[in-house]
Amino acid sequence: MNSLKIALASDHAGFEKKQVIINYLKEQGVTIEDFGAFSPESSDYPDYAHPMAEAVEEGKFDYGITLCGSGNGINMTANKHQKIRSAICWKPEIAALARLHNDANVCAVPARFVTEDEAIMIVKTFLSTEFEGGRHLRRINKMPLS
Repeated sequence: MNSLKIALASDHAGFEKKQVIINYLKEQGVTIEDFGAFSPESSDYPDYAHPMAEAVEEGKFDYGITLCGSGNGINMTANKHQKIRSAICWKPEIAALARLHNDANVCAVPARFVTEDEAIMIVKTFLSTEFEGGRHLRRINKMPLS
């Protein structure tokens, strides 16, 4: 895991759990970049999700991790980008399936609905699960890029 490059983004609701995830990733030797928010003061997730998604889309990072209150808004914003497949992951099993079956490259965590330990397990599972390919690749190839 220590060779991975991860882009992170959140709004104010995800700020605190993002700090926990950042600390975990740093302990694992992962290279990270935090695109914001940089405090728990009210902020708008698109301001951080768009630059994060662009960086993942351009191949500057292996994966993205996003957080907002429900995970929905930041997930929808990231998915506006052509090469992004962002999945809301509220359990490690969902994170595993997002990678196995959908080759998701962004994990959206619903910060208000998971504990710190659950958030770490979700991220750990997401980053350690490989895409299965096969019949799933056929389905992904049917997703339009625009």
